[in-house]
Amino acid sequence: MNTIGVIGAGSWGTALATVLAGKGYSVRIWDIDEQHLKRMEENRENTDYLPGVPLNDNIQIIYEAKDALKNADTVLFSAPAQHFRSALESAKNCMEDGVYVVNVAKGIEQKSLLRMSEIAADYLDMDRYVVLSGPSHAEEVGKRLPTTVAAASCSLPAAERIQDLFMTDRFRVYTTEDVVGVELGGALKNIIALGAGISDGMGFGDNAKAALMTRGLAEITRLGLKLGAKAETFAGLTGTGDLIVTCTSMHSRNRRCGIMIGEGMSPAEATKKVGMVVEGMFTTEAAYELAKREGVEMPITESIYRAIQGEITAAEAVEMLMGREKKHEQG
Repeated sequence: MNTIGVIGAGSWGTALATVLAGKGYSVRIWDIDEQHLKRMEENRENTDYLPGVPLNDNIQIIYEAKDALKNADTVLFSAPAQHFRSALESAKNCMEDGVYVVNVAKGIEQKSLLRMSEIAADYLDMDRYVVLSGPSHAEEVGKRLPTTVAAASCSLPAAERIQDLFMTDRFRVYTTEDVVGVELGGALKNIIALGAGISDGMGFGDNAKAALMTRGLAEITRLGLKLGAKAETFAGLTGTGDLIVTCTSMHSRNRRCGIMIGEGMSPAEATKKVGMVVEGMFTTEAAYELAKREGVEMPITESIYRAIQGEITAAEAVEMLMGREKKHEQG
């Protein structure tokens, strides 16, 4: 029997734990918030972040990280992207030799501008490191609604192992070796989702949102290609697929946050009201700096960054984008 340790008991970590436990695996879930864990254990449900999804009997709530990791052959990290480094540092010495690490955080580390796999490379054997990403709301996965994602690793055997670990009749997993493309698609789509939400909040309609998503994908792809990703990745599940689901659904906390900003709420107030980590708010700044460093034009990212920073209003951000000089679409 596989034993899986889960670091992070948010909505996504809990949903994936449910998938694994449903296959008969032993799953131990730990979180830094002890009171949250106590509520999960008492209710046998993550009432804070994933209500309505009962915890399978194969899921154990663990109060010490080392106990969640002991004898685990796979460790799933579901911490926010900005906390992935600290979570990995804390867990590294407790993990067994030869363990497979699966990371589901979607973001770029602020200041260092590193992707999650670049952080992991300082601590782990990357032949056993896998990124799991794609169009996948925790609320739907927890209810066993059909979902398809991709497992990415520099080692195809590692990706295939995680594919086998997670695959069910309702949770389909493809494999890829384009870690750069998968990570950038998952991180940068949150920025575009913020913009889609702002557009919706301002009442701009479907035409504007479709244009924002399409041009957003173009600038995501530009940065990805500069950093060594494959173009076809951005046309797949972790590019276009993840972008669609995040920009169009009310399950998306990035879109919900954007809607409130578009309606006139300050970015800080909107983030607080969402009640969970809004990864796009952090990734926007990191992506803006990364684009500048690489000399890649990302006008949507820049306008959303400036709006979040309070340099311009949401309306001024729209004017800035619509007023740009005329261009060829493929330029």
